[in-house]
Amino acid sequence: MNVKHWLKGIVVSLAALSAVGCQAQKQVSIHDPVMAKEGDQYYLFSTGPGITIYNSEDMVSWERQGRAFEGEPDWAREVAPEFNGHLWAPDIIYNEDTEQWYLYYSVSAFGKNTSGMGVTTTKTLNPESDDYGWEDQGLVLQSVPNRDMWNAIDPNVIVDENGDAWFSFGSFWGGMKMFKLNEDWTAPAEPQEWYTISKRDRSILVDDTQAGPAQIEGPFIFKKGDYYYQFVSWGLCCRGADSTYHMVVGRSKDVTGPYLDKTGKPMNEGGGTIILKGNDDWYGLGHNSAYTFDGKDYLVFHAYEAADEGLQKLKIAEIEWTEDGWPEIDPAVLDEYQSVLIEE
Repeated sequence: MNVKHWLKGIVVSLAALSAVGCQAQKQVSIHDPVMAKEGDQYYLFSTGPGITIYNSEDMVSWERQGRAFEGEPDWAREVAPEFNGHLWAPDIIYNEDTEQWYLYYSVSAFGKNTSGMGVTTTKTLNPESDDYGWEDQGLVLQSVPNRDMWNAIDPNVIVDENGDAWFSFGSFWGGMKMFKLNEDWTAPAEPQEWYTISKRDRSILVDDTQAGPAQIEGPFIFKKGDYYYQFVSWGLCCRGADSTYHMVVGRSKDVTGPYLDKTGKPMNEGGGTIILKGNDDWYGLGHNSAYTFDGKDYLVFHAYEAADEGLQKLKIAEIEWTEDGWPEIDPAVLDEYQSVLIEE
């Protein structure tokens, strides 16, 4: 089914919701969305106090489920003294060996690499189950200003064909990093071996404590056929009409890279093929995740709506693939997909 048919189905769903009196006017306002499916329910996780969680039966109508943390991680303020209570850029993945969901998250001071990433686990995502409940497993990795030229935020985990879990992360500074996780998925495997999987130019004149102009963040690795696809966001987020956020992609047959764009330029040398940019109606967009649900591939991201003073909105688009295996997104999805926030 192509994206136009899928979007037409969404329009029908919205009309049906309106007909039965649901509050269909309000969309889901969300940053850095990631998703999972368990049973017949979809679950959405985002940046926010305690990590905001939503659930849905159709990826269109969403209800707030609550949050993963009622308070905050015990270690957060020790790692990031300026932590404001918002947990950033989560990632959700199921561990077949432990039969648990792992929710990775970030704490940070905005624009600094005073940051850390942790992980919390639960046996199920269903809040009605007796097995539901998040148990924090603590700090996975920390970055320290003037020690590290990388930023410990924006985690993403993928399991390779050998069953090994690989942890990628990063924002600005020296770009996106990757290492293998230990068997518990809670720390780097020893001996540690790190890879730079994408980055952009950074002047040596920029102070090491500053993010600088190397505008890249939010890695997400997605396996399709013979290739691993690395999605990242370039540009600046969260700035209303001045947002330049957009998504690029590269691919590799090895999870650790090198990831090449369509021209063959490595992403760790500044390469990246643009997959979607903003326009006059949507100032910027990015920080995506990607999934296969029921045989279809989807890109999940947020976009800043000009008509709503640049407020971030949830977007979900079916991925189309070219004959030579590159992902494409129809820009029309920016206007045609509209989530529905169901409020009691």
